Amino acid sequence: MDIAFIKTKKRMEFPEHEEMFSFIESYMGYLPYSYLLMAENSDLLTAFSGLTNTVFGSNEIDNQTKQLIALATSLSSGCKYCQSHTSHGAERAGVSVEKISKILDYENSDLFSNQEKSVLNLAFASGKVPNQATKKHFDNLNKYFTSSQITMIVSVISLFGFLNRWNDTFGTEIEKIPGDFVEDELVPLGWMK
Repeated sequence: MDIAFIKTKKRMEFPEHEEMFSFIESYMGYLPYSYLLMAENSDLLTAFSGLTNTVFGSNEIDNQTKQLIALATSLSSGCKYCQSHTSHGAERAGVSVEKISKILDYENSDLFSNQEKSVLNLAFASGKVPNQATKKHFDNLNKYFTSSQITMIVSVISLFGFLNRWNDTFGTEIEKIPGDFVEDELVPLGWMK
């Protein structure tokens, strides 16, 4: 984004959240501005952080799959901020840059397993407005996942549904680290800006 719709406060203005900010920074490699926007309301930040920790701390599905779900949901919704975060997050989780760059053509790519394609089908359908998830998506997921794992898949989609709306609505500025990742690694491979 070129300019945020409201000014993001500085980290130092929220000393009561420094422990949380440090943890987030150690996990992601930077502190997202979206957290600084949420810090205006401590209860919201605490609740959101708890939900995020639950989703990403779960062992129901691996982190690579979670990041691919997050990326697909963000691509489907059109949130550039979350696309930069989730593509960078996928790479940090061990997904190859080539695979990340091919996610929009996942159905025709040998880089994605049938199991991953079933997940991405749901994530891309669910990221749209109105939501386009169908029973067929779940019938396909049931071939590969338990009901508990499917609940976690939908949890990742839903978490990023919130983040996509939050960041698109605020016009949140993309931080340097995920922005540089997209610019340096994905744009040369044909990634859209």
